[in-house]
Amino acid sequence: MIQAQPPVAKRVAHSHTHHDIHRDDPYAWLRADNWQEVMQKPEALDPEIRAYLDAENAYYEAEFGQKTAALQDKIYREIRGRIKEDDSGVPSPDGAWAYNSRMLEGKQYPQIVRTPREGGAETVLLDCNIEAGDGYFGFAGAGHDPSHRILAWAADRAGSEYYDIVLRDIATGKDSAEVIRETAGSYVWSNDSRSIYYTEYDDNHRPFRIRRHDLGTAQAADPVIYEEKDPGFFVGVGKTLSDRFIVIDAHDHQTSEIWLIDAENGGEPRLVAPRLTDREYEIDERDGLLYIRTNADGAEDYKIVTVSAEAPAAENWTDLVPHREGVLILDIALLKNHLLRLEREDGLPRIVARDLRNGREEVVRFGEEAYSLSMSTGYEFDTSVFRLTYSSPTTPSQVFDIDLETGARSLLKTQEVPSGHNPADYETRRLFATAPDGEQVPVTLLYRKGLVLDGTNPTLLYGYGAYGMSMPAAFSVSVLSLVDRGFVHATAHIRGGMEKGYRWYRLGRGAHKANTFTDFIAAAEMLIEKGYTRQGRIIAQGGSAGGMLMGAIANMRPELWGGIIAQVPFVDVLNTMLDDTLPLTPPEWPEWGNPILSAEDYSRIAAYAPYEAVSAQAYPPIFALAGLTDPRVTYWEPAKWVAKLRATKTGDAPLYLKTNMGAGHAGASGRFDRLKETAQCYAFAIKSAGLDL
Repeated sequence: MIQAQPPVAKRVAHSHTHHDIHRDDPYAWLRADNWQEVMQKPEALDPEIRAYLDAENAYYEAEFGQKTAALQDKIYREIRGRIKEDDSGVPSPDGAWAYNSRMLEGKQYPQIVRTPREGGAETVLLDCNIEAGDGYFGFAGAGHDPSHRILAWAADRAGSEYYDIVLRDIATGKDSAEVIRETAGSYVWSNDSRSIYYTEYDDNHRPFRIRRHDLGTAQAADPVIYEEKDPGFFVGVGKTLSDRFIVIDAHDHQTSEIWLIDAENGGEPRLVAPRLTDREYEIDERDGLLYIRTNADGAEDYKIVTVSAEAPAAENWTDLVPHREGVLILDIALLKNHLLRLEREDGLPRIVARDLRNGREEVVRFGEEAYSLSMSTGYEFDTSVFRLTYSSPTTPSQVFDIDLETGARSLLKTQEVPSGHNPADYETRRLFATAPDGEQVPVTLLYRKGLVLDGTNPTLLYGYGAYGMSMPAAFSVSVLSLVDRGFVHATAHIRGGMEKGYRWYRLGRGAHKANTFTDFIAAAEMLIEKGYTRQGRIIAQGGSAGGMLMGAIANMRPELWGGIIAQVPFVDVLNTMLDDTLPLTPPEWPEWGNPILSAEDYSRIAAYAPYEAVSAQAYPPIFALAGLTDPRVTYWEPAKWVAKLRATKTGDAPLYLKTNMGAGHAGASGRFDRLKETAQCYAFAIKSAGLDL
């Protein structure tokens, strides 16, 4: 069989100098000058750039896609067979109605439905399968107005995260010609159902402005309610569950500022507390009192304070739930008589319910070694019922309603696995790897019971490690396709996340970013030492900022890995952080550092940035995935990285770049199309591990 030749990207002289340091960037031409236009109109991409991306796609298809087509299809069908296709969510009551979403057999997208609360015929409010047609369809959700007469729903048709908000008359099922176009996707209704507050992007795709659309008026006349002047801050809009306030939130990754608007009467936004560098806070409201989760006053793992909504300045804040080091308050929710908080201690979550009438607290926790727990409150404020979702790597998801007045726990739904699943066939472990500085890094494992620790098991090691995002120990129907083939599936809870509190995040960002990479390597070495696997049998996987991790560990310890899967990888870190016109760059400076202003930040980022650190060494097999209309990790980052790897690396390990020419950061929009992308990644992992299954 004739082997296809990989495309070779041309080199074009391009250089830049910062802090008296000169760097050449011969693949900078892959960045389209009209990238803003390409986000919305992919056909506007420069033909030469498109030709290169098409050539990479063709090479991937010839050398991997076609040769593993049967394996990919088998994995896809396995995963799809574990999904209940005609599945429904759990209804959420709101006044006289209960709202829900459901999936139909063979369909890619949800239906939004409602039924009378006391029983009666169901009405399909929106069928996204009809609205999607044959193209990309990024659904940003649907929200009914307070009168229950109008459904607002939002969709992105290109993967660029520009959402049009459509207004549908529920009684007739007809959409109005009145469409709020090119929004950032978040929106809320006023209490009188006459207005929608929504977010708007600036020219560099940053959500920076809140406008109010009054129904029946032209969008061009929508007044500006709030506009953010600092390009490093993003803006969002929400609403308290009590329906008292519209909430405008301006934030970067470490600092926040909140403004309130009377949801009943409108008016000018009122500031809660001015932004103070490294102070974060979020609010809810009950009986004129604001309940605030904040890290103010050195509360690194957060505390809860209260303050009058009429005089909300920080000097008036009073502690309700004091800060406790090592007990991270992740989230709060407020009902009429109860305060809920989701906490994490020693890597495990729990929910604490506090009766605001008497201060009594009850704790909801589970007994497995590793598990995932989340909470939600639905639409209603005047209720004693909240909803939690529980799962573990071995246990499918379960949804409970908890009545805080009676203590009743009602199991509403257990995730069905149509092809069958016996939790007793699998084992979950929580181990700890010792990092170079002595820190203990949690690692969650899933494997078939009876696994022999002889050092031969193929292993997929997943990591992220950024923005304080923690990786849940949750059930996944997808990973079973690896585990059932003898893989150990491991998640490394590395620094940069918040699995072990805010400190865990702080020690994995900025000046401490290298800890993220060495933690991941330590996790791999621990798995080898304990006999789970061996060098060259570990497939590393990560996406977005986790893709940066993949690029870094490929440069640092290429011999450890049997393969690397880098999904929409943030690998051109230095050049992106030097380009303040890109959507995420100014808001990301607190996370990575600002190499424009700081020579120290420049040198540190340059030392680990995967694209900059590519060297003439033998790399493991690498599979990189990109999205042409991705505004978060632009397509040219993985394209440049792969081009430089091809020109620089030694050895003959395969290197593939697959760019989705009709999607963005999240990949394909349909649920089954996304499974096909998962099957591609798993086929790569299986082949890289030397299996032929």
